[in-house]
Amino acid sequence: LWHKDEDLSQFTTDDCIVLPGGFSYGDYLRTGAIARFSPIMKSVIEFAKKGGKVLGICNGFQILCEAHLLPGALLRNEEQKFICQDIFVKDSDNEILKIPIAHGEGRYYADNDTLDELEKSEQVLLYYCDEKGEITDEANHNGSVRNIAGICNKERTVFGMMPHPERACSFALGNTDGRKLFNKLFSLVAEPA
Repeated sequence: LWHKDEDLSQFTTDDCIVLPGGFSYGDYLRTGAIARFSPIMKSVIEFAKKGGKVLGICNGFQILCEAHLLPGALLRNEEQKFICQDIFVKDSDNEILKIPIAHGEGRYYADNDTLDELEKSEQVLLYYCDEKGEITDEANHNGSVRNIAGICNKERTVFGMMPHPERACSFALGNTDGRKLFNKLFSLVAEPA
């Protein structure tokens, strides 16, 4: 997809559009704020509203929140520093995965009512944890509320996460946990909402 395009007619709701990381529009003003108004996003929003699958990774997650396809916002990291390292997340099946992060504005925030609804509706897909699966403050590298690393919409068609599973998919690099995470997301999409 090109940000100036508007035509998504080549995609069906069986497809998944991925909004990757990458400092869209230099992240000026606020991460994802300007990208949310790019011509293609109007079409992505319509695609999602029709049941099309959309995955936002890092900057893509920020854009999905700015576009109100997912609730909440991504704020500056608690320590006000860019973080680039391997971390651990726990998924909804309590599987612990080692996945890289690379962001300066990855601290997920939402009000308590929204957070309660996300957890009640099982929309929180990933929590930051330690290597043993314990959800602790020390394992929460960016300060996200309730250690949230990834969420989805109620229909389970729009997904967003700060970790980069695409950077953990190679045997040559010694980590394939990203593949496991992608496979879990694909299985969620296949399940009825």
